[in-house]
Amino acid sequence: MAELSKEKFKTIGKDLTKAQTINRPSMTYWQDAWRRLKGNKMAMIALGILILLAIMAFVGPFMNEFKFNEQDLMLGNTEPNSTYWFGTDEIGRDLWTRVWKGARVSLFIGFTVAFVNIILGILYGGVSGYIGGRTDMIMMRFCEILGSIPYLIRVIMLMTVLGSGIKTIIIAMTLTGWVGAARMVRGQVLQLKEMEYVMAARTLGSDTGRIILKHLVPNTMGVLIVSVTFRIPGAIFGEAFLSYIGMGIPVPKASLGSLSQAGTQMLLVHPYQLAFPALVISILMLAFTLFGDGLRDALDPKLRQ
Repeated sequence: MAELSKEKFKTIGKDLTKAQTINRPSMTYWQDAWRRLKGNKMAMIALGILILLAIMAFVGPFMNEFKFNEQDLMLGNTEPNSTYWFGTDEIGRDLWTRVWKGARVSLFIGFTVAFVNIILGILYGGVSGYIGGRTDMIMMRFCEILGSIPYLIRVIMLMTVLGSGIKTIIIAMTLTGWVGAARMVRGQVLQLKEMEYVMAARTLGSDTGRIILKHLVPNTMGVLIVSVTFRIPGAIFGEAFLSYIGMGIPVPKASLGSLSQAGTQMLLVHPYQLAFPALVISILMLAFTLFGDGLRDALDPKLRQ
């Protein structure tokens, strides 16, 4: 057996001068996350689609000579052609311009609502989780009261009081949509506040606000970024739903939801009026979901290789 082992293996020795050499290049957490995200083909394709749609939302309305609210009753319900690429609606407005103008509005609402919800969730959940005790109990009971009412019902109730419009939609969604983010941040803070670096900062005299903003929040950024990527399509869908039931963007302004609602009325006669805005909003939702999945995998330290 010894002779057989000698035939199959040989001693290569060791070089003590290279014993401390690090073969793998040093990377920060974010550099490693970006490396893993680039390796996810579906996530990168989704990111490219999102960038393209965002560019089209700003450039698309200027790619022809028609304005989004320009009417011509003689050209109503014109099928897509070389002049009107997406056709026109029932009062002769160019759908190409209106679809991309509506995509811009929907993206603006989605990003604004998502980021404001995350900021409110950070402040509320961070304070609740760090202070703990009776304060945490009272603050979380308030969240449970709000969370017991379905999200869209809360938004519709506020919209009924505040009226319709872009600002109203943003206010209604941000006043009620931060509850989930607050719970998520609170859970992360409860895990992190007993860590050694937090105890060291507390021992050195750091106040509560500094500990939350300088130590706890940065260490939850991975989870928060992933949450934003999922909340944006949720806000876009919420706006589309409100517009679809007639409580969203007032005419002549347009959003993907209001265009879909108008296209539904012409579905049996002119289906293209629903197809184009529905296709754009579907691609947006799918791309955000795929990108969010890839980002979640990239930011998860457990998956680091």
